[in-house]
Amino acid sequence: MTNAETILKLNEALSTLIKAYEELQGDNTSLKNRINELEDEVLELESTKEDLEKNVDELKDHTQKDKSNISTMLGKIESILNKKSSTTPSVNSSTSVTPETSKIEEKKDDIFSNNTSNSTSPNSLLDNLKKEEPKEESNSNKIDLNRMASLLNGFNH
Repeated sequence: MTNAETILKLNEALSTLIKAYEELQGDNTSLKNRINELEDEVLELESTKEDLEKNVDELKDHTQKDKSNISTMLGKIESILNKKSSTTPSVNSSTSVTPETSKIEEKKDDIFSNNTSNSTSPNSLLDNLKKEEPKEESNSNKIDLNRMASLLNGFNH
């Protein structure tokens, strides 16, 4: 092999290496661009994740507050019902039923039967209670409708 042939082969090899280097540089550039795009997407996803975590925390707080409010309302309703049942004389089989007690029981049965046949919303129950409220009852047998309305309205919010 002569010097001219060696130089020619080295020149071809160098040209091939330069082409391969340029192709690798192009691939490297496109990969760097893709890496930058993916890093941007990761940043966006992290930001979205943080926002979602904040929303979840807020929802948990609201849920806990709602549970607390409902428990408080139920406790108040139970205490009102317990006060009502402790002040209402109980009727057993050996006790005679007075006309006033009979009227109260009839009104109560009418209210609840109307409520179940017409609607089950708390407002309709209150409306029925207000319509059917006996006017001749003593103060110990009356239901505090305004207080019950405010308690039941708490369930709507």
